[in-house]
Amino acid sequence: MPMSEQSSTAHIRNFCIIAHIDHGKSTLADRLMQRTDTIADRDMSTQMLDTMDLEREKGITIKARAVRMGYTASDGERYELNLIDTPGHVDFSYEVSRSLAACEGALLVVDAAQGIEAQTMANVYLAMEHDLAMIAVVNKIDLPNADPERVSKEVGKFIGLLDDEIIPASAKNGTGVAEILEAIVKNIPPPPADGDGNPLRALIFDSHYDSYKGVIAYVKIVDGSISDGEEIRVMGTKKNTDAIELGFFNPDMQATSSLSTGEVGYIATGLKVVKDVQVGDTITLAERPAATPLAGYRPAKPMVYAGLYPADSEDFPILRDALDRLQLNDASLTYEPESSMALGFGYRCGFLGLLHMEIVQERLEREYDLDLLATAPSVEYEVRMINTDEIRRIDNPSDMPSFGEIEAIREPWMHLSVIAPSRYIGAIMDLTTNRRALFEEMIYLDEDRVQLKYDIPLAELIVDFYDQLKSRTQGYASLDYSLADMREANLVKLDVLVNGQAVDALSVITHRDDAYYKGRELVQKLRQLIPRQMFDVPIQASIGSRIISRETIKAMRKNVLAKCYGGDISRKRKLLEKQKEGKARMKVVGSVEIPQDAFMAVLSIGSSSDKPSSS
Repeated sequence: MPMSEQSSTAHIRNFCIIAHIDHGKSTLADRLMQRTDTIADRDMSTQMLDTMDLEREKGITIKARAVRMGYTASDGERYELNLIDTPGHVDFSYEVSRSLAACEGALLVVDAAQGIEAQTMANVYLAMEHDLAMIAVVNKIDLPNADPERVSKEVGKFIGLLDDEIIPASAKNGTGVAEILEAIVKNIPPPPADGDGNPLRALIFDSHYDSYKGVIAYVKIVDGSISDGEEIRVMGTKKNTDAIELGFFNPDMQATSSLSTGEVGYIATGLKVVKDVQVGDTITLAERPAATPLAGYRPAKPMVYAGLYPADSEDFPILRDALDRLQLNDASLTYEPESSMALGFGYRCGFLGLLHMEIVQERLEREYDLDLLATAPSVEYEVRMINTDEIRRIDNPSDMPSFGEIEAIREPWMHLSVIAPSRYIGAIMDLTTNRRALFEEMIYLDEDRVQLKYDIPLAELIVDFYDQLKSRTQGYASLDYSLADMREANLVKLDVLVNGQAVDALSVITHRDDAYYKGRELVQKLRQLIPRQMFDVPIQASIGSRIISRETIKAMRKNVLAKCYGGDISRKRKLLEKQKEGKARMKVVGSVEIPQDAFMAVLSIGSSSDKPSSS
């Protein structure tokens, strides 16, 4: 229901919902919109704020969304409630932090059956850093295995809330929704009104691209006000443009003539490049600009890099256009063209994390009907060169300088937090020890659940760590991680040679202690995947010029002696020698076709099962 354009900040409540994946965040947002008559029952569907097919299929929020709700509280006053929906996955933690910066309060949703998870804790710490008022909701109390009393005590102990400040609810059937709305009005403070007469400062917490209106920035007006048609400036990128349209989300975009202090809405900028309007930046008026931007802005930095190649080389122009269009709605995606001897022409792409990579690849394949091949994900290393003190940033193993030119290599390390039942401590410690993790501390959350903290190299996290963790803990463990620092490591480039030729797309950067085990496992897998030729095909793993592992694909043999029925042995020897010469000639001029499955084999050698445990 549209609110008055002259709403006082005293009647505005800006809040977000933070939760671990699959704790009912999107369903609760649906119930809040339904209860406030923001959406008519006939228009209602599940996960209204999750508009992408991938979001609905995976049950996760990928893009932040906002919605304005009108609510008449028990005191008879009419309030404007601005809900900013946030992604729940650790890959999008920067977007979460910017969404929290646009709010004064947060709903913490915890599953009554599962309790507090790792990402819940990470987002709570973010909320505390922004000094947000907290309302705890113990959701899914209707489940047969729910234990709301235990979870309420856990939440109360963790956040410091009293029992009567924790609301039991079921977003599925609507239980507790009325109490949540009253708590939002009562416990979340209104946005400060002291910046009302100051120059405009609007925080950008998300954006998307519209082919008619250009980049549409999702904003929270922190200071001042803006009217339709005024000239604006994006302070970080110093871009000037006119505000083509102002409005708010209801949850569809609804135009309005102005936005004032405390309100959440959108500004259609008309700009054609999404990178000109980045998340966390500040919008001000060109005629009366603010002196300083809002704090906390930083450009999105990719953490994981991989090559994307079309399976059919003729699809390269389609891939280029698809990436151009996808970047219009995802400014955190970076890419540049590259070529590979084995795979042809493609793009080197930078992603926020492995989930982001998976989503981008799936969207490219679905929306643009592409068949893509992704190389093994890699991280960005800092390489210090001998004698020159030059620091090179390398995210592609094929770009790694030769070993004799390198003085030191540094890799990114992460702070890792794992929450799981205490009976799985041994399994988790075994997994993390084999991934070069350094143990920090162990905290018992209650008599059954424990939190383990580690420092771990990002390169060990990005392949199959999460799958292994879920497998070893029967799905009960959850994890969260954040960037710690760059640390020096004894790393080497592991090359794979097929028939004496190095295959650049199969190269990996790994720790020297793991290189032999990974090399051996990789050549064994490739031996099974590469089809036999008419000549012997050696597959070798090497570090520099030193071969550390080898397998040979035996040649297909033709029985050239079949036509010999007796006679002198020299006749048979002559035929065998002729065959041998032919195979040698074939080996020189022949090329080995490497199937796509071979490139996927690199993904599955994250931590070799043959490597002896160091625990």
